[in-house]
Amino acid sequence: MGEDYYQDSLKVTIKGQYIELERIQTFFTTIDFSKNSFRGEIPKIIGRLKSLKGLNFSHNNLTGYIPPSIGHLTNLEWLDLSSNKFTGEIPTQLVDLSWLEVLNLSQNQLTGHIPFGKQFNTFENDSYTENLGLCGYPLSRTCNNHEAKQPPSSTLQQEDNVEPNNGFGWKAVSIGYGCGAIFGMFMGYIMFKIGKPKWLVRMVKLEQHIMLRRLKNNAHRRGGEDNKSTN
Repeated sequence: MGEDYYQDSLKVTIKGQYIELERIQTFFTTIDFSKNSFRGEIPKIIGRLKSLKGLNFSHNNLTGYIPPSIGHLTNLEWLDLSSNKFTGEIPTQLVDLSWLEVLNLSQNQLTGHIPFGKQFNTFENDSYTENLGLCGYPLSRTCNNHEAKQPPSSTLQQEDNVEPNNGFGWKAVSIGYGCGAIFGMFMGYIMFKIGKPKWLVRMVKLEQHIMLRRLKNNAHRRGGEDNKSTN
């Protein structure tokens, strides 16, 4: 296969559809951690993965609030946080996700007003089902002045500096994002399970170094072939 693809295949949920990718583009930027037994909170620093197009944490045991820093992921096209135990309001920062086509927050414990505006005007009831505390469009339940308000939170920049102590740290996510879909998700899962060992971090960095060197060699080789063809 060409240098623009990995040789591995991958089964992943994209925009609510279960798809098998026979060839994976090297710039395929999605994280699918669905149907595991992950617990704790999503790390706030996930908002630094600026080029991420898809994020799926569905069918886990994640708790706490949905990080407002997800609003930094302005290239995000699908977001699936369904079937967890998230509480609190839906962050208004998610309205800034102007490329978001698919949103699934169903089967959680969310409360309060559903954000309104931009892409949120296009989502239907099935994005929010089984969150009995939610109100507002597109649901039939209207909000009143006594609805729960979003708990006080620090700024997004302050949140990005906080790393949870539940083992689901930002290094596992960022390394998984940087190394490609297959290798990255496997490394992220292992680091989550056994607590980010130093030897694994070194191995990931070595793998990244090898990949970069291979890409440079391929580019140099193609450049030499182009020079020969012009002579």
